[in-house]
Amino acid sequence: MNIPFSPPFIDESVEAEVLDALRSGWITTGPKVKALEQEVCNYTGAESCLAVNSATSALMLVLHWYGITKGDEVIIPAYTYAATALAVLHVGATPIMVDVENDFNISVEKIKEAITPKTKAIIPVDIAGWSCNYNAIHSLVNDAEIKKMFLPASEQQHQLQRILILSDAAHSFGAVYNNKKLGTAADITVFSFHAVKNLTTAEGGCICLSLPKPFNNTEVYTTLRLWSLNGQTKDAFSKSKAGGWRYDIVYPGFKINLPDILAAIGLAQIRQYDAQLLEERKRVFDFYSAKFAQQDWAILPPYHQEGAVSSYHLYPLRIKNITEEQRDLIIEKIAATGVAVNVHFQPLPLLQVFKERGYDINNYPMAYNNYQSEISLPIYPQLNNIQCIYIVDNVINAVNSVISNG
Repeated sequence: MNIPFSPPFIDESVEAEVLDALRSGWITTGPKVKALEQEVCNYTGAESCLAVNSATSALMLVLHWYGITKGDEVIIPAYTYAATALAVLHVGATPIMVDVENDFNISVEKIKEAITPKTKAIIPVDIAGWSCNYNAIHSLVNDAEIKKMFLPASEQQHQLQRILILSDAAHSFGAVYNNKKLGTAADITVFSFHAVKNLTTAEGGCICLSLPKPFNNTEVYTTLRLWSLNGQTKDAFSKSKAGGWRYDIVYPGFKINLPDILAAIGLAQIRQYDAQLLEERKRVFDFYSAKFAQQDWAILPPYHQEGAVSSYHLYPLRIKNITEEQRDLIIEKIAATGVAVNVHFQPLPLLQVFKERGYDINNYPMAYNNYQSEISLPIYPQLNNIQCIYIVDNVINAVNSVISNG
């Protein structure tokens, strides 16, 4: 049996929505993007949502909007995908990496230790779809002593008067925090709609705005939308109307808009997201947890506590007291059975681009500990119970084989 790691969910409704875009004669940014943005607002409760071509672009755009630049610092977890740090580097700032907790997510205590007068933003990352401790992060950035340390340099920084909380929620579309769908727990939340994500547009992302007063989130949306289209005062759809050719460029912006042909995929998926996609992911997650709970070597991933529920994006299984080499051998044995698994993530200090900048994995012991024992299992709606049984049996056999041999 061959089981891929994370194929996209494509059903007749997705095909019909994409075909509708093709037949409309308009395939770049237009009405389907606007419809998707509204659906995301409705789903998350965010005041305004801007769809763009990737979560990486979204992070860069927000950091740029907040005036973050050379000499500034942005605190991020050492345990995340490279894009979190690269977005910071691309605006000229310095990523300040801190260690994580046992639940994979950024340590609030380590954030506090890392804050300096140069700190302009914190990017918490919801690993595997499990929300960070946003309540504690809000309390931290609003602490009188921390706010006193903040040195605003841009118009937006003067308005907020504190460190920006920018959530990298690439994994957590559909997660619940404070009894609400994730999307408003941070000042600004960025989702990924990449091909392997719970909700996909093949490539894409979304910026959800929940900035406090005096910000007007609708006005911020308008600014970000303008900047995402090269600073052009009219998008291509508006220009295509009779007599609508004249436009202006009022800002040296970027080209990071999402096209309708891709938005169509996400539009069809979001309409059945809770009832089908999320519920089926939960089914697979619960099946795994019930089986692995019987193994004394298994560390099950967090997924539920009062007011919070995971989006079930990944199933990051950890095996107690194993080395990185043993983990890799277990993966080889699982792969030999036709089951594709993964590892989330290689901590950033293990990667060449960050090693060369002086980041040392020895400074992030929990990140490395989580990494060396972690194996991500397939989890998606299309998995049937027979496949789930096959996956579990082969994972258990592989782990027992390796740990029995020391």
